[in-house]
Amino acid sequence: MCGICGIASQRGITPVELQRVLAVNDGLSHRGPDSSGDYQDAHVALAMRRLSIIDLDGGSQPLFNEDRSLMLIANAEIYNYIELRRRLGALGHQFSTGSDCETIIHAYEEFGLDCVKHLRGMFAFALWDTRRRRLLLARDRMGEKPLYLYESEGQLLFASELKALLRSGHVKFELDPEAVNLFFHYQYVPEPLTPLKGVRKLDAAHLLTLDVDEWRVTERCYWRMEDAPPIEGDAGSLIREQLETVSGQVMRADVPVGVALSGGLDSSVVAALAARAGRGEVHAFSVGYSGRPESDERAEAQKLAQHLGLHFHEIELDIESVVQFFPQLNYWRDDPIADIAGHSYYAVMKLARECGVPVVLQGQGGDELFWGYPILRQAALESTLKELAQQHAFRAPLQYIYFNPPARLSRQELSTWARDLGGLRTGWQRFQKHRRTPADQLVFYDLSPDFGTALDETPQLYGKDFAGQLHESNASSLFTVAQPWSNIEVMLTRLVCATYLRENGVAQGDRLSMASSVEMRLPLVDHKLVETIIGLRKARSDIGLPAKSWLKEAVKDLLPAEVRERPKRGFTPPVRKWHEALFAAYGDSLREGFLTGHGVLSREGGERLSSGPISAGAICPLSFKALVLEQWCRGMLAQYPSD
Repeated sequence: MCGICGIASQRGITPVELQRVLAVNDGLSHRGPDSSGDYQDAHVALAMRRLSIIDLDGGSQPLFNEDRSLMLIANAEIYNYIELRRRLGALGHQFSTGSDCETIIHAYEEFGLDCVKHLRGMFAFALWDTRRRRLLLARDRMGEKPLYLYESEGQLLFASELKALLRSGHVKFELDPEAVNLFFHYQYVPEPLTPLKGVRKLDAAHLLTLDVDEWRVTERCYWRMEDAPPIEGDAGSLIREQLETVSGQVMRADVPVGVALSGGLDSSVVAALAARAGRGEVHAFSVGYSGRPESDERAEAQKLAQHLGLHFHEIELDIESVVQFFPQLNYWRDDPIADIAGHSYYAVMKLARECGVPVVLQGQGGDELFWGYPILRQAALESTLKELAQQHAFRAPLQYIYFNPPARLSRQELSTWARDLGGLRTGWQRFQKHRRTPADQLVFYDLSPDFGTALDETPQLYGKDFAGQLHESNASSLFTVAQPWSNIEVMLTRLVCATYLRENGVAQGDRLSMASSVEMRLPLVDHKLVETIIGLRKARSDIGLPAKSWLKEAVKDLLPAEVRERPKRGFTPPVRKWHEALFAAYGDSLREGFLTGHGVLSREGGERLSSGPISAGAICPLSFKALVLEQWCRGMLAQYPSD
């Protein structure tokens, strides 16, 4: 696993531009502390930093094909490299290293741009084809590995991290109003946007080719999960088959491998599979909190680790350390991501590195793919209802009328049931809400109280000039799709994976693991597993089943029943205490800080948010989002001030 960067220039690479690329590469040293490499041609300069995981001594980059007409730098882990290497070798290709990444070069020789379709794993790579004078940039299907792009006239600059890209001197630190507005609605900036004007991410599952002579940039999508064909068969067996395959592949490493373990199902599944597939010692890492509040999960994690025969390690966080590290945490996250649990993820990865374990598996993706979030299930049901109402407008209100008996005959339950008129009031309110939104807008993020609060309150918080730059910006456009809707359950699975999973979970996990030079692997977002789930879901709906039924069925013999049926848990900190302590320490920064100084927030808005107000029902308050963005701006500017 590595960090990569480079520049392509129509005018040719100058010594100044080469030095800028090397400066960007220095900013990626945490992603690759073991070695570095660079390459220069007349119109291309490329560089990388390496974290050695496979072929520790022989896998240094850049990598070349047999006649050195192709050159590769890659931030990648190709899980199926053994199988792919065997296939390519049979076709006559000769390998000079044992690196998994070398298979990318020979796959390109054999299959051209379709080489990415043969790769199973996570990757962002740059391949320079000297004969075609073509630069190829590619990113994996689920967006596990990042790639930031900055284009100007006759130049293309790229890097694995935004903070490294700023070292080039090409990128001006100027916030993009549309991206910032989306951040306040989503708690992250959805890709391909970034917080900065002129900088974007290469979309997941996309290829970019740059033909230097014509200076022609072409970009295309090579994979969509919704294109997976329907699959008939037993869901548990088919999912288990893919889990067994990918768990064997993700354990391939020439270094120790560990698991980030909570008391929840997803990390427990990953831990159990790792224990079965491990060829040596497997380590488990968990985090807890001082005083052992209810959210502390160490006891459950340790019990499962002992059951599976894993070496267990734990770390305890206190409020003082969380507050002290908060500015650095926002810097290391690279993008502003307002997830208060971020320090927990950072602490687990730092602990792993201190224990000599540079590869850690995590269970991200299980909630998004198996209906682990109740709000996502509700979104699917309400979107279906909304579509039916559109199709049968003359009797639309009737679609929403239902009458439910009380769940229990307790006084409180009967009182609640009576106030709701047995469900009639809720149904009517839902009908009115759906009527107020555009017909093509799926029910999705608008179910979140935080999203609704942002819609209502940000206009009063923004500076006048900043608000004027938003024009027709619509935060709901991400989940607006022209009707008729083909398969709502598949559409929402794709949407939640492309938004919350990718930009909050995966992006944060990548940056906070690489901050400690640890490679994070996510077996539950393996694209073959994803295609299997989508194929099964196309053949028959699972929305009416209990949460994660297919996953539980697939692993029923791997985990004790108490683990399979335990309510969802994750690295959940004592949120309210952390929030109060963070605002006591940094709240004043919102009064006369970067955001007010540059008009993002009005002075009245900054003053209002500086005390850390929390709206009723909020999960991620606007005040916390503003504090994260403020500290992120300060950290990025202090480290790499722009000209």
